[in-house]
Amino acid sequence: MRGHSTEYNRGMNINTKATGITLTDAISDYVAKRMQSVEKLFENDSTAQCDIELAKVSNHHKQGDIFSAEIHIVAKDKNLFARVSKEDLYAAIDAVRDDILREVKNSKDKKISRMRRGGAYIKNIVRGIIPGKWNRE
Repeated sequence: MRGHSTEYNRGMNINTKATGITLTDAISDYVAKRMQSVEKLFENDSTAQCDIELAKVSNHHKQGDIFSAEIHIVAKDKNLFARVSKEDLYAAIDAVRDDILREVKNSKDKKISRMRRGGAYIKNIVRGIIPGKWNRE
């Protein structure tokens, strides 16, 4: 089949939006570079969607500009969100990336601990420590 590509997008789909500022190539490249570590965590999930919004918060501050960066990731079994406001756009991008990585790690840890708690509960039922429907007493 001519002109048909058989490659599939195995990584996450990333959309970047700028509000109140111009999205330059330098900013886009910086975001893409910083998001590589997040992309690696979702490389096998083709349904992963990442929305990044970069914004100049407002013009009513007494001194300087305040920039915000937010990331919203929707994947197969995750819905993660992080927002950070800083005086420097690049610092905000770095901070929000760190926050979203922390959220991914925490959600993974929660899932593992829930599994372990469930397994321990089943073991205790089998041992007879906790009365359950399988114990005949």
